Parts: sequence; C-alpha cells; structure tokens
Amino acid sequence: MKDPLFEPISIKNLPVKNRIYLPAMHLGMADNFEVTDRIIAFYEERARGGAGMITVGYATIDEYSGNTLNIGAHKDAYIPGLKKLAEAIRSNGAKSCVQLNHAGRYNFSFFMDGNQPVAPSAIASRMTREIPRALEIEEIKTTVENFAKAAKRVKDAGYDAVEVLHGTGYLISEFLSPLTNCREDEYGGSFENRIRFGLEIMIKIREYVGEDFPLIVRMNGNDFMPDGQGRGELREYAKALVESAGVDALCINVGWHEARVPQITAAVPRGAFAYLSRGIKEVVDVPVIASHRINDPDTAREMITDGMCDMVAMGRSLIADPFLPEKAKTGREKEIVHCVACAQGCFDNLFKLKHVECLCNPVAGYERERILTKSENPKKVMVIGGGAAGMNAAIAAFDRGHNVSLYEKLNHLGGQLYLAAAPPGRAEFAELARDLEHQVQCRNIPVYLNQPVNRSVIAAEKPDHIILATGGKPMTPPVPGIELPHVVQAWDVLAKKVYTGRRVVVVGGGAVGVETALFLAEKGTLSGETLKFLMINKAEDAETLYKFAITGTKKITLIEMMDKIGKDFGKTTRWGMLQDVSRFGIETLVATKAVEITNDGIRVETGENETEEILADTVVIAAGARPDNTLEAAVKEMNIAVSVVGDAKGIGQAFDAVHQGFAAGAEV
Repeated sequence: MKDPLFEPISIKNLPVKNRIYLPAMHLGMADNFEVTDRIIAFYEERARGGAGMITVGYATIDEYSGNTLNIGAHKDAYIPGLKKLAEAIRSNGAKSCVQLNHAGRYNFSFFMDGNQPVAPSAIASRMTREIPRALEIEEIKTTVENFAKAAKRVKDAGYDAVEVLHGTGYLISEFLSPLTNCREDEYGGSFENRIRFGLEIMIKIREYVGEDFPLIVRMNGNDFMPDGQGRGELREYAKALVESAGVDALCINVGWHEARVPQITAAVPRGAFAYLSRGIKEVVDVPVIASHRINDPDTAREMITDGMCDMVAMGRSLIADPFLPEKAKTGREKEIVHCVACAQGCFDNLFKLKHVECLCNPVAGYERERILTKSENPKKVMVIGGGAAGMNAAIAAFDRGHNVSLYEKLNHLGGQLYLAAAPPGRAEFAELARDLEHQVQCRNIPVYLNQPVNRSVIAAEKPDHIILATGGKPMTPPVPGIELPHVVQAWDVLAKKVYTGRRVVVVGGGAVGVETALFLAEKGTLSGETLKFLMINKAEDAETLYKFAITGTKKITLIEMMDKIGKDFGKTTRWGMLQDVSRFGIETLVATKAVEITNDGIRVETGENETEEILADTVVIAAGARPDNTLEAAVKEMNIAVSVVGDAKGIGQAFDAVHQGFAAGAEV
C-alpha cells in the first residue's frame, strides 16, 4: 500500500515529491536582513532530510515590516543572498518558497529606530504595549505595491513559489479583524471592505509574477481572539482568496500571538487543530496545508487520509529531527527524535534575541559548527547516568568513534525526563526519553541498568574518560517538622511513589512546584475520553462538563517565598501554566515563607511578618534541587579524565542537560 505521506502533489503546476511542508519560522539568523551561512546550513540540512517543500522567512517587504534578524526581500541588494539559499534548498531535493509578511502593530519601535509601528487603526497591541499609527490610504497602496515587488524579487531569486502571511495578528490579519480595524473608509467596516487589503495584495502579486508562479497564503483557521474572527468569516475569506485573487494553496495556522489559547506548547494535543484545515478544505478546491503540533508521521498520515488536509506543515518537528521525512520513508520511524513542544530553544530564544536552537537536537542552529568527526585517537568512555545529559553524551561520543558504555543506577533510562512528563500537558518529555533510548540502542551502545557505580566498578571498567551525568537530588529545606510523615517530596509525587490527601500545600512556586500543583489539581477531573462520551450522549450540559473538567477532588495551596510563581518557566510556556493554575482553582501565596510544619498542616509567614497556619493533610516540598556529584573527587583521585554535565554540574533545564551532554561527548 502506498504511503499517503509520500504521495506527490502539485501546487498549481509545481510538482512536490511528498506531503511534508516546512513552514516559515522565525529563526533570528539573518544579519541586517542578509541571508547568512547559518541560515543556508539550517535549510540545507532540512532539504537533505527529505522535506517536500521548504518555505523560508518570513521576509520583509519594507524596512518597517520586520527587523534586521528577518530575511530581507525589500531591496534588490538582497537577491544574491536569496538566490544562494534557493539553490541550497533545490540542490538538496526540496522545492523552495519564501514567505512575505508585514508585522504591522506587532513590530517594536525599538527595531525601527524609534519609528511608530503601523496598523489599520491606532489600537494598542497587548504583545508590544505600543500604540501603532493608522495607515493613510496612499500608504496602504504603497504597501500593496511593496508586497508585489518583494514577490517579484523572490521569483527572480529562483524560488519555486511565494507565500504571504495573512494571519497570526500581523498587518494583513489586522485589516481582516474587526478587533483591530475600525476604519471608516473602503478598507474598514464590512467584511467586503476588511478583506480588500489582503485580496489587493495577492492580485497585485499575480500581476508582478505572472500566471504560472504558485501563490500560497498562510492564514488563520480561527484567530482565537475575543471579538475577532472565528471559523465562519475565515472560511469565507479562504474562498475569496481562491476565487477572487487566484491563490493556489492555503496553509492554515491558528491564533494570534496575543490569543490565550495555547497553540504550540505540549499542552496542545497532536494534530488538535486539524478541524480548522478541514473546515477550509471543505470550501476550496486548492491544496490545503494543516499546521501546529504535527510531530510524528502517523498523525500526519491520519490527517491526510481522513481528509483533514492535503499536506502537513512540520516546522519545529524538523528542527528537532531534520531527517524525520527520510526516516519515515525508509521504515526507520523508531529513530525519529520528536519535537516535545517545549519552546525552550525555538520560541523562547527569539524573546532573548538569540537564534533558534533546540532542546531535542543540540545541532539545530549549529549545522556547520557541530559536525562530529571521527577521533584520531579512539578512547574507552564511561558515561555514568542515563538521563538526558548522559544519553546525549554517550551518543555524541559514540559518533566520534569512541568505545562507549552507559551506566544507570535505575532500571530504566530517561532520568528526570519522566518526572517532567508527569504533569498534565507535558507527556511529550517521556517521548524524548524513549527517543534518546532508541538512539542509544540503534548504535548498540552497551547499557548497564540497575548498576550503581563506585570506585571498584570504575576500576573494573578501566575507562580513559568518564562523563558524569548523575543528575540532581531534591533539596530538603531546614524547616521544623520536615520529618513528619505527611511531608513528601514533589519528585515522589510526580513519580507516583506516594499518595496525597485532600488538602495539599505545595512549598515552592518554581517550575516543579507549579507542575506538581497542576498534577494534583487534575485528580478527580474528567478525562478527555470521558468528556467526549458524556458530550456525545448529552448526559450533561456543556457548562457542567466544563466544570467537571477543571474541578478536581483536592484543595491545593501553592506557597512561594519570592514575589511571583513560575519564574523559571520559559516565556512561551509560563503564561499557559499560570492560566491553568488560576483555572483549576489553585490558591497561590507569594512572598510567603514556610516556618514550621505541624501535625495539622504548615505555619507560614507572609510579607507583612504575620504568621498563619494552613491546614493540610499533605505537605509537598518543591524547594529546588542540588547536584548529585559524589563521584567526581574519586575519579580525579584515580587520575581519569572526567567531564561533569547536566544537573550533576549545576541545576538547570532539560535544554542545558542535552546541550552539555552533547558537548561533553563531542569534546572527548
């Protein structure tokens, strides 16, 4: 039977070898709008990995449509760099496309030498906290022309197609939405007026690039904005784009950056937004591409065969594993390293003005710097600890040609990745643990489970180099009463080693504390499967079902000494976690210190130096962790070269463990 994922498809007259579409993503790798070697290397790798079509960008259409970290398409001077990138993609087997966009009110004056962002109306953006300037009619006409000129440059640079972003809260979608378009001229008011700007852009582009050049639009299926645009208007807009503007394919994404519906985090089920691409596909006769949280071939195949879409956009999935398409095509799907939707290296980096990296793939963004070459002096390498750091160290050292063995004191590999996977919406971290274990297995690296390591084990192994990845241990704060039987560690709660009572106080409002509180708050709520059963059978009304979905059986109180909770979450993840804390009714007490644990609960001191006792059946300690590194001194005494990585070196995120482990293995 033919694999639907690898059936060819045509966009207008452009043949594409498979149904995998790498969408445009902010990479933060351009230099003053110029294509860099880093960008070329990044996309070369994804083309080699087997993606059918690759869209780069977004690219700017004028100096104020983005920032200098975006690829530029607003001047002829950028065409040579664009050509070089197109050739790199084409020569490695993929079709190439450039996405054009104007950020509108999502741009920052900081990036525009103090100039005010522009929009259809002077309505502030919750994302930038800035008020834009409303465009004049002549400026609108100029912007339309600038899109068309940029598209012509894309064609002249040798790309196979051009895509224009009409969603996500950027300029075109600001014209589309009644939320941001309060104009009273021909570009505002009625639906026909609000879609005028977007249609004029596509019609003008067609004039500039000709009839045969494929035009693609990336648009929202739902903007998820209160008083914005839902599925109904956007379906009508999709029809207008195809019927009135001659668009040849539609790539459907979801939400604005300001929307309070998670879109890219692990809380979003795989393929959750396929219903939106299905809705568009039902009203147009051009290829429709689905987006968001499609990180494995099986999900992609089901979406295509079930008629939800014609192609799948796999963006961060191909950051995590550029060779996902090739592995799927050749029956090596167990070797795929799946995106876990953590956003730590991709989206969070952009807020730090850093280029894209990846928790799962330490080579992403460093395709030319982190090439593993065979060592001229292979060594016997002993890796102690089988978590994220240890497995990555073993993999990298093996790929360098060393003789590697991996020791783990537990009966399984994965370490704290399984703890990270326990809270609701975080299960993908367990996938990473399994993926890394498969990477170890396919290299036939010897693994010794249930094997604590001491001096005698090391002496018997006789390694030339040891990599210590022994992780961390939860901290126990010096609070009176900490030894009482109703006091437990958060790690034990997440590992399901202990039970908790109805009234629970979690001490520590960092990431682990928040995740543990949410883990406990879900106890007694309805599962997705049960909700669907009750809804289909109309057993309860929608409001009752919603209440049962967020109301558990435990009363959770979360206390934190600092002035806010969740400080160590990334920016992309934090807002969604805190939204759930509020939604699930978890009481949070900040600037609050635990001073004594009693038989009946816990006594705390607030910022006003007042004390009170909170009744609790269980007190959960989530007070951080400390390195577990008792072997380093012994190894040094044995005169064996040693590297220390991950939490054994210093408590950090999974991202740090993966990258440190890789670096240690690569440097042996």
